[in-house]
Amino acid sequence: MPDTPPSVTLDDIHDAASRMAQHVHRTPVMSSRLVDEWLGCRAVFKCENLQRTGAFKFRGACNAVMSLTDAEATRGVVTHSSGNHGAALAEAARLRDIPAYVVMPSNAPSVKRQAVEGYGGRVTECAPTLEAREQTAARVIEETGATLIHPFDDLRIIAGQATAVVELCEEARQLDAIVCPVGGGGLASGTALATHFLSPDTEVLLGEPEAVDDACQSLMQGRLIPVGNTPTIADGLKTSLGEHTYPIIRDYVSRIVTVSDDEIIEAMRFIWTRMKLIIEPSSAVAVAAVRKDRDRLSSQQVGIIISGGNVDLDHLPWIKRPI
Repeated sequence: MPDTPPSVTLDDIHDAASRMAQHVHRTPVMSSRLVDEWLGCRAVFKCENLQRTGAFKFRGACNAVMSLTDAEATRGVVTHSSGNHGAALAEAARLRDIPAYVVMPSNAPSVKRQAVEGYGGRVTECAPTLEAREQTAARVIEETGATLIHPFDDLRIIAGQATAVVELCEEARQLDAIVCPVGGGGLASGTALATHFLSPDTEVLLGEPEAVDDACQSLMQGRLIPVGNTPTIADGLKTSLGEHTYPIIRDYVSRIVTVSDDEIIEAMRFIWTRMKLIIEPSSAVAVAAVRKDRDRLSSQQVGIIISGGNVDLDHLPWIKRPI
């Protein structure tokens, strides 16, 4: 165990749960005999694809927005996002009746921009680089006085994401392992801390696309490695860990399992077909990781966080790349 206490406490997580209680869906926990046979373990799925805005991101965004003082809230919130976080922040801001400014890269899928605008977000387009996103967000903050809500590297975000595991542990006790995908690490670090506090004997595993395995490399090398620019079907995970999320993952995660795009697509299609659940490629990464690690997880009770279900139905991956 680390020498220093974690940056997010169990009280922070419980406070987040209370703060969000009237807004966040308590998503179902589901299982399937056929999926168990395919994975080689007893799996239970925390279905955050059925969360508001279609992803776990609403938990963190809601906690962050509801944590603002009245003076801060009046000026609104701002973020840069090409997907789920922007939509989640827009919806959370709508619930508090404050403006949400979302900086989106010009190459963001139109379906994602439409989602942000549908929840009331005010979109500002920028060039498709991290530098442009950060510079544009800084300009919006200067013009509006809005509060920046980072997509993942924010302690309020981490505490909010952790509440999914609080619910999972209440419904599925004695889990041998909990698995979720990792990109920037908001969900992964929240999952790791909630598991540490509530079920310390449970192992935390992360799934990551092997094309962008920066989190895995960071743990192996003992330092923060930035993400590369290799294409992957799980584009929601093409994000580097942050200064808050990296040390939590370093200290509280057992291991990271990397999976190929073909394995991700196979897992995504299997869950669609067998469980009738719409999950996005980033969610399927966790499922693919469990299947790849099935020899080590054999016959264990495994909780899997289904992180989201926002899919562009006009560009399903198996139509382009049939298995």
